[in-house]
Amino acid sequence: MPEIRESWGLTDETPEQFADHAYGVHFNFTSGGPGYVGDLYVVQGDAIGEPMTLIRKDGKLIVI
Repeated sequence: MPEIRESWGLTDETPEQFADHAYGVHFNFTSGGPGYVGDLYVVQGDAIGEPMTLIRKDGKLIVI
């Protein structure tokens, strides 16, 4: 995804190379109230900072 590549300053790195510098988790998410139900991904870099959160909308991953 361009947003992830830009955030990490990636150019030609493969997903495997990126995985050496980030952690990711997938949740089958259901909110406690009216809201989002579905895939939720959290990607955290190898330094403390804000993680990127992604959801699936209309079959595509988007950064929220």
